[in-house]
This record gives sequence, C-alpha cells and structure tokens, in this order.
Amino acid sequence: MKVTYYPGCSLEGTAVDYAASIAAMASFLDVELVELMDWNCCGASSAHSLNHQLSLSLAARNLALAEKAQRDLVAPCALCFNRLKVAEQALTAPQGGRLGIPYRGDLKVWDLLDYFSQEKFLQDLSGKVTRPLADLKCVCYYGCLVARPPAVTGRTDSENPQNMERLLESLGTHPLDWSFKTDCCGAGLALPRPDLIDTLVQRLYERALEAGAECFVVSCQMCQANLDLSQERIAQKFGKDYYLPVFYFTELMGLAVGHAAAPKWLAQHLVDPMPLLKFKGVV
Repeated sequence: MKVTYYPGCSLEGTAVDYAASIAAMASFLDVELVELMDWNCCGASSAHSLNHQLSLSLAARNLALAEKAQRDLVAPCALCFNRLKVAEQALTAPQGGRLGIPYRGDLKVWDLLDYFSQEKFLQDLSGKVTRPLADLKCVCYYGCLVARPPAVTGRTDSENPQNMERLLESLGTHPLDWSFKTDCCGAGLALPRPDLIDTLVQRLYERALEAGAECFVVSCQMCQANLDLSQERIAQKFGKDYYLPVFYFTELMGLAVGHAAAPKWLAQHLVDPMPLLKFKGVV
C-alpha cells in the first residue's frame, strides 16, 4: 500500500529517531511511504504569525504537489498536519483561488497516528505482538494541534481523542486516563519564552504522576522534545526528582513487535527509558 509522505523539517534534523521508527513500522505494516517530491517547509510555527498569505501558500503548495500523485497524504508532525489542514480549508473555500494555487481537494490529509490507528493496522499489530506492554503505566499526550481546532482538523473528539489509546491497547497495554492529554506544552515558545515552557511542562509532569504514570507516549516531535529535553532543567528549577521517559508511539510499536532497531531509537532520548523498560521486562 502506497501513501504520500510529508516528513516536514524536524524529522530530518532533531527528530531523526522518530523518522527511523516511522520508516520501520511502515515497512512492518506493508505501507510504502513515498516522500513528496520537492516539498517545502509548511511554515510552522512562525509563518502564520508573520505573514498570513505566506503561511497559507507554503502549505498549499505541498497540497497541490501531493494531489498530483493521486494518493492520500500522511504527515507525522502535528504542526505540519495542522498547517496543511488550514491550507486545505483555505484552498477549498469560495475565495480559495486567490492563493493562485490550483487544487481540487481530491486527496485526504492524514495525521500519522490517525493513519496507523485504522482498524486494519490495529488488527495486524495485535496479532504480531511478541512483547506485550501490559505493565507499562503510561499516559497518552496528543498536544494541542493534532486535534484542535475541530473546525480545521475535522475531529469530533478534539478534547478527548482516543486513537492513541486504541493503538496502545493493541500492543497489550492500557493507558491511564487523565485530563491533560491535549494541553499545550508551549512548543512554539522554546526560544522566546523558555520560562513559560518550564511552567507548562512541569504541570504536565505533575498531572501525569498524579494519574499514576511512569512515562508519556506522544505523536508529536515538538511535544517529545519539550517533555524530554527539558526534564532535567525543570527538575532542578522546581526542586523535584522527575523520571518520566517520553516515547513516540511508533517506538512502542517497535518494542512490542520485537523490532531489532528499537533500542537504537530510544538511545537518542535524553531521558533514558531503558531502566524503566528493563524493570518492566520489555527489554
């Protein structure tokens, strides 16, 4: 099965571990990710605050290129997905022609988590699990952009999405319930206001611990970076001793099916997940 793949900028830089796990799990599920030819940056996260027309045109160009391939388009980045959906809405509006980019609206834009959590893939996964994650106490963290605003994303469960939970249940675990799965981690403020990130992320740590979690599971590389890279700094700032590994959902897929490369992906995390995984008997 072929699908057009829009990696976005960070998967070729700071999120290469996510990119590797995506490629491995796509191959495992017999999905061929065909990278969009000549793609460009979607403009996240600054273009829409600087030049509205440019922010639409950047993402719209990618949609027009993808439409020529006559396949659905998959984006693993929540920010990219959101910008593509905003551009899709602009292009299909009555005044969409003002952008000067021809687009019929014939393709479907998927968030990668949505794509992989289709029932056909969940059934395939559940039948191939060799290392069930039953003892892993995790919370699903979607972040604020993959499901919201519903007028853009089209989600009917924007405040309480469930597709990551369904996918993880196919791997043998039962994610804990909590009320902060779509709270913002402040990813767009990493450079101008790291102090706000510390406050937002520390609150997520505390709420996850209150729910009984030992780790986070994410589908957004910006969320992963904020929760993982900042943990030591935030612990020192607030006088806490946090140990909360942050997994991409694709990494847990790889662990559950015994993929040989999974430890290599996890080795690139700043918060080392191996002590937790060894304690739980996953590795």
